[in-house]
Amino acid sequence: MFAHLSASLDHGVVPTSPSHRYLHGHHEAVLRSHRRRTVGNSAAYLLPRLRSNARVLDVGCGPGTITAGLAARVPHGTVVGIDSEPSIVAHARSVPDAAARGNLSFEVGDVYDLRFDDAHFDVVHAHQVLQHLGDPVAALVEMRRVCRPGGVVACRDADYAGMHWYPASAPMTEWQTLYREVARSAGGEPDAGRHLLAWARAAGFARIEVSATMWCYATSEERRWWGGLWAERLTGSRFAEQATGAGLASPADLERLAQGWRAWAGEEDGCFFIPHGELLCTP
Repeated sequence: MFAHLSASLDHGVVPTSPSHRYLHGHHEAVLRSHRRRTVGNSAAYLLPRLRSNARVLDVGCGPGTITAGLAARVPHGTVVGIDSEPSIVAHARSVPDAAARGNLSFEVGDVYDLRFDDAHFDVVHAHQVLQHLGDPVAALVEMRRVCRPGGVVACRDADYAGMHWYPASAPMTEWQTLYREVARSAGGEPDAGRHLLAWARAAGFARIEVSATMWCYATSEERRWWGGLWAERLTGSRFAEQATGAGLASPADLERLAQGWRAWAGEEDGCFFIPHGELLCTP
C-alpha cells in the first residue's frame, strides 16, 4: 500500500494559535481516517532515528495512534502528544493502547508557543500539521527551539496538487480544485509537501534530509473506505462549513462532489495516489 522514494540534502487535529480552526474538524469520518494512521504507514522515515530512551514530542497528535506507536518504539524514553483541541486530547487519553503505556502523556498545546524548555526533546514530530498553519516557518522555529542540538525535527505533509487517481472523474477534479481553494481560504497551504524544504531552510536548520512517500488506495476495501470518508467529509465536516461559509461551494455542489467520490469508490479499476513530503531536520 505504501511506496518510498528518498533523497538527502545538507544544509502530524493541529496545535495552533487560538484563532485558528482546524479545517477538517473532528467529524467521525475525519477521526476514522486519523485512527488508521500508524508509525508504520505514516512515520516510517523517522523510525531509524528513534533511540529507545528518546524524549519525543508529537505535535498535532489527534487521536494518538501515531503517538502511541512512537511510545512503543522508545520504551525507556517518554512521549508527549499535544493538540489544540481539548476534546481530541481527551479522546487520545482514552485509547486503551495509550492508557496502558506509562511513558506516554497527552496535553493541550500550541505549536507557536510550546511550554517546554529549550533543547528539551530528542525528537519533535508533526504529521500533516504544517499544511494547516498560517505561519509554518514560525512553527518550525518553535519546534527547533525545544529540540536539542543533534536531535531531529520530523515533519510529513501531503501535497494535494500532486494527488492522482484513475479513472478520470470530472467531479473529483473539481473536488481537488475546490479543496485547495478552501484550504487557502482557511489560511493553510494544501500543497505543503513541496514547500517543506523551503520552510525548513527559512527556519534556520543546519542539516535537512528530504524524502517522499506515497499512500495508495487500490483495493475494493480501500476504495470504499477512502471514497466514503471523503463523501462524508464533503457534506458533514468542518470542511463543508468552510467551503460554504467562504462562498466557494453550495450544499448542492458538495453533495454532487460527494456522489462523484462514491462513484469512484465503485470502480473496479480505481486507484488513488497521495504523495507526501518528509523532513528530518537537525538543529
